[in-house]
Amino acid sequence: MTTAQPAVASLPASLAARGAHLIRAGFDAYERSFRAVTRRARARFESRDWIGVQQDASERLDVYSTELGNVVRELRSLLGSKFTDKHLWSTMRQEYAYGIAGHAGGELAETFFNSATRQVFTTAGVDPEIEFVDFRFARVPPFLGRVAYHTYVAGDSTAAAVEALLTDRTSGLTYAHGPRDATAIAGRIEQAWHDGKAPTPLEAIEVLEMLFFRRKGAYLIGRVRGGNRVMPMVLALKNVDGRVTVDAVLLTEREVSIVFSFTRSYFHADVQRPYEVIEFLRSLMPSKPIAELYNALGYNRHGKTELFRDLQQHLARSGDRFDVAPGAQGMVMVVFTLPSFDVVFKVIRDRFAAPKQTTRARVQDRYRLVFRHDRAGRLVDAQEFEHLSFDRAHFSQRLLDELLSTAADSVKVQGDQVVIRHLYTQRRVRPLDLYMKETNEVGQIQAALDYGQAIRDLAATSVFPGDLLLKNFGVTRHGRVVFYDYDELCLLDDCAFRTMPEPRYPEDELAAEPQFYVGPHDIFPEEFPRFLQLAGAPLGAFMEAHNALFTSGFWTDLQRRLREGHVMDLHPYEAGARLDQP
Repeated sequence: MTTAQPAVASLPASLAARGAHLIRAGFDAYERSFRAVTRRARARFESRDWIGVQQDASERLDVYSTELGNVVRELRSLLGSKFTDKHLWSTMRQEYAYGIAGHAGGELAETFFNSATRQVFTTAGVDPEIEFVDFRFARVPPFLGRVAYHTYVAGDSTAAAVEALLTDRTSGLTYAHGPRDATAIAGRIEQAWHDGKAPTPLEAIEVLEMLFFRRKGAYLIGRVRGGNRVMPMVLALKNVDGRVTVDAVLLTEREVSIVFSFTRSYFHADVQRPYEVIEFLRSLMPSKPIAELYNALGYNRHGKTELFRDLQQHLARSGDRFDVAPGAQGMVMVVFTLPSFDVVFKVIRDRFAAPKQTTRARVQDRYRLVFRHDRAGRLVDAQEFEHLSFDRAHFSQRLLDELLSTAADSVKVQGDQVVIRHLYTQRRVRPLDLYMKETNEVGQIQAALDYGQAIRDLAATSVFPGDLLLKNFGVTRHGRVVFYDYDELCLLDDCAFRTMPEPRYPEDELAAEPQFYVGPHDIFPEEFPRFLQLAGAPLGAFMEAHNALFTSGFWTDLQRRLREGHVMDLHPYEAGARLDQP
C-alpha cells in the first residue's frame, strides 16, 4: 500500500500564508510605533516641550525602516532557500491582499509589502508579478461608521458654531478662549465667505477630529460649507506660558497650502483612516498633489509611491521627454525635468569639478540631514529613489549624453531602458536667478526681501546654506523663496563665524589671498555681499532689512541661543492672518 503524499502546491501555499502574515505583522508593528510617537505630540504641545517635539519628529522617521528591516530578516529565516522565489512571493502577495481587505490604511499596507519586495529583489523599475502596482484607491472600501470630521451647524450664529468647535476640539488642552475670540474668528469667516461672492448661505463648519501638531504649533483643520461651495478654514493654535489660544485664522487655499507646504516638516496627527483625511484635505487644496498630502501626514514612503505612480501615468499619456532643467547647471548634480510635470530629478555626478571639494557620500549625507531636520518652510523636501527604469524614448538625446558622460556610475542604458541606480526628486520651483530676470522691479524687491528672510529662517533652525548664490534658491508658485541645493549645507554648530581682522599693512588690502589664517570652517559674514548678485533697488532693500546678516555677532548670538535650547518662532502664515496682529 502506497502512503499518500501531500500535494506539491500545499507547502508553498502554507509558506506563502505564513510569509504574508509575517509582513502584515510587521506593518501592524510599524503602525503601532508610528501612532505611539505621533500621540505624544499633544502632551508635548501642552507642556511646551519643544525639544521633545524635535526628538519625536526624528524618532518617527526611523520607525518604517526599523520595522521593515525586522520583517526582511524574519522572512529570510522563514523562507530559507525560497527567499527569492518569485512564484512564492506572487502567492504571498495574494494572501497579503486577502489579509488587508477592509483595512483602514490599506494603501499604506500595500506600500509596505512593496517595500519588502524591493529590499529583497532590488527590482529595477516595477515588477507587477510580485508588487501591488496600480491600486489608486480602487480597493479602499467605504467606511461604515463615524466619519473623520465633525460638523457644527452655523444656523443663526457662526460665532456659536465656532465656540462649540473650539470647546470640543481642544478638549483636554488648557485652552483659554472666550466669546470674544469666537466672535472675532466668526467675523473673519463671514467676511471671507461673503467677500465678492454670490450670496450663498453659510450652513456649517466641518472640522477634522484630530489636531495637527508641528514645531510649536497645533492646527484645527476644517472647511466652511454652504450649498455646493466649500471654503478652507484652518485655526492655528499657540501655547504661551501654558495658555492655549488661537493665533491665526487661515481661510484661503493659498494660506492652507503654505501650511502644508513641501518645504515644511511633517505633521504629527493621529490619523486612523488616511484615505478619508486625504480626501478631506484635497477638498481644501485641490491643486496640491496627493503625494505631498501623504508626505505632510508623515507617510512619506507612501508619498513616494503616489509620486512614482503619477509620473508613470503622466509618461503614458504625455509626449514630453526628460530634458536638462533650465538654469545654471550645478557641478554636483545633473538636474533634469519633464516640461509638463512639476518635479525635478537630480542625479549625483561621478566627479566634481573644482572648486567643489566634496564626495558622493557627503552629498547623500546632506540630503539625509535635510530629511531629518526642521525644514522651516525654506528647504524643499526631497524623495530618494533607487533602481528606477524608464523607456529610452522618454529621454532627450542631450540629457542622455549628459547622464552617460558625467553620471555613468548611476545611469546605464540596457536595451531600450534607461536604468537609474539612484536619484532624488524635488518639487520644481523657479530658480531665483532666473526669476529676478523675468519679474519687474517690485517683484525683484519682494524676492530680495524674502531671500534674506529665508536665510534668517534657516539660521533660526541651525542651518547655514553654505552657498548663497541666487541659483541655489528658488521661488514657489506662492512667491516664497526656498533653498534646494544641499551639497554645501551645514549646521551652525559646524561653522566658526569670524570678523575680518584689520589689515596690518596697507598692502594687505590689495593682496589676492588673506594675510591671516583661515580655518576650514571659518566664515566671514562681512563677505556675504559679494555673493548676493543683487543690484539697485533690490540690493538696497536687502541691505536695509537684513544688514544684520553681515555681522558675525548675529550668527554667534544665534549659535548661543540654539545651544541653550531655544526653539525659535517660525509661523507658516503671514502677520495679517493673526488675530492679534503685531
